[in-house]
Amino acid sequence: MSGIVGVHYLDERPIDGEDLSKMVDILAHRGPDGADTWIGESVGLGHRMLWTTPESLIETLPLVKQDGNLVITSDARIDNREELIAALQINNCPSDKIVDSELILAAYEKWGEQCPEHLLGDFAFAIWDKRKQQLFCARDHIGIKPFYYYRNSDTFVFASEIKAIHTLPNIERKVNETRIAEYLLIIFEDKTTTFYQDIFRLPPGHCMTVSKEDIKIRCYWELNPHKELKLDSDEEYAAAFREIFTEAVRCRLRSAYPIGSTLSGGLDSSSITCLARNLLDKNQPLHTFSVIFDEMSECDERPFINAVLAQGNFTPHYLNGDKLTPLEDINRMVWHQDEPFYFANSYLYWNTCPAAKNQDVRVLLDGFDGDTSVSHGLGYFEELADKGRWLELIKELKGRAKYTEQSLWNLLSPYLWGYALKPSHRKFIYKVRRKLGKLNKFRKTQSNTQDISYKIIKDEFIERIAWDKHLQHLEEKRWKPQPTERDSHYRYLNWGLIPFFLEVIDKSAAAASIEANHPLFDKRLVEFCLSLPPEQKIHRGWTRMILRRGMENILPQKVQWRTDKNNFEPTVIRALLDLNRELVEKAILHNSKDIEDYVDMEAVRKIYQQLISSRNPNDLIPVWVTTLLGYWRSK
Repeated sequence: MSGIVGVHYLDERPIDGEDLSKMVDILAHRGPDGADTWIGESVGLGHRMLWTTPESLIETLPLVKQDGNLVITSDARIDNREELIAALQINNCPSDKIVDSELILAAYEKWGEQCPEHLLGDFAFAIWDKRKQQLFCARDHIGIKPFYYYRNSDTFVFASEIKAIHTLPNIERKVNETRIAEYLLIIFEDKTTTFYQDIFRLPPGHCMTVSKEDIKIRCYWELNPHKELKLDSDEEYAAAFREIFTEAVRCRLRSAYPIGSTLSGGLDSSSITCLARNLLDKNQPLHTFSVIFDEMSECDERPFINAVLAQGNFTPHYLNGDKLTPLEDINRMVWHQDEPFYFANSYLYWNTCPAAKNQDVRVLLDGFDGDTSVSHGLGYFEELADKGRWLELIKELKGRAKYTEQSLWNLLSPYLWGYALKPSHRKFIYKVRRKLGKLNKFRKTQSNTQDISYKIIKDEFIERIAWDKHLQHLEEKRWKPQPTERDSHYRYLNWGLIPFFLEVIDKSAAAASIEANHPLFDKRLVEFCLSLPPEQKIHRGWTRMILRRGMENILPQKVQWRTDKNNFEPTVIRALLDLNRELVEKAILHNSKDIEDYVDMEAVRKIYQQLISSRNPNDLIPVWVTTLLGYWRSK
């Protein structure tokens, strides 16, 4: 993890070195191991260095080719190093003396603007090509590394964080009200916009060329929803998954410093932790970081955490979750994030990173959202119903009813209602429900929260930005039932919230000068999981079967076959209401003038009172997003 910045004046003005230095300086937390800039007339590049991989210890950025025609600044970890070294025929030095930025630059020399298609890993980089008089920029396939940019008719600026762009004179902090509407309604389909006008994200899997003539953005990679993997047995699928997952973890263990892993006790973090422990040298114990609860016992996962740790060769560390609060460090969090963010439980990870830093850990493995990357497989139920395979659906739902302790009828009835009817009747009912403002019955559990979100956003605000038709289009796109499990999986993998969440994690880790690594969002693993037949994702009601089977004899059985998942909402509600109430009320009761143009504060206050009396999780998100929006607007 590093920090990158750059300026290109399209009108050929000279670069002000002091401006470039300010951009680099404000990202000091991203790279405490060195800083440098390069200036070439109307182009300037900057870098903050964080040493992580062994090769990074000898890396100097920005890197200038000997002939001076190419210059690169990058935040990158390249995983297919040996393959690239062979393809690029780099034979003049040992591979451990070849830094990742050299590989990227050599790939650009050989393949030009197609070079990102040949790279594997997490990266964001910019290359100034003097001969072509253009800046070439790219972001990794999934969006692990952030890349923000500003542009107008004569200026192009980019950085790893928005705050660096705002250090430049004449770049105003204009609020993007459309993004605020998306935030309040939890609809993040757009992967390009930010909360600021004229500042954008380069989407995952995209590259861009910037010259004084124009700016071109191109998608160099996207998931293929039509590819299906066909193997001969469950065992072969499990072995293939295990091989790819193991390699995804192995790539992320390339560190010159101690390795750490978050360990919550869930399937994802436990799988990564166990694989990392098996791959590391026996003389290099893996540091684990777990949040535990003595007072909020319903949130405590120690039985599962301890089952993993019992395998040995770990150095465990614990954070007392009962003492942590979402708003205690809110001003600093908002400064680092630059934008409002979702989910109050983000503070648990925010506090984990400094604990890892105290152990000299610089690479922290994380199991973020394996639910999406691997998929629960629940879309298979709709696929079976849509195809009229009712006996198979009933078999699946029987298994699901058994281990979720729900009745078969409650699980089956929505599919009878939605799919046993004629399509024309179903379409009519869907339209009626839309007219009545009802939400489609196939929505996930967050639908109740989104119902409440509609109540807190001001109608005048929606009318003012003329967003009602746009909103309806995004709503229908987001929640329209999908015909197959693969279509459903593809939709969630392409949701704009995924790279947004990854950026939040990146900036939380960067605040402690740590790199967050996500094996479950390895490009190869995501492609593999999307290509699986639905029966490999869910079997007789057991979700995520490919992961459970693949981790046989690696995960403790207690974790491998657990049927529940930890819910941190009770401890977040307790922390907000019992430990941070004064800070919550400061935002929504006393200092709400900054957000009254967007939010119906009377509705929010009613929901807040409901949260106090009932502590219903459905009331949490509207209170949280309003509170955080208030702190962000007042900063």
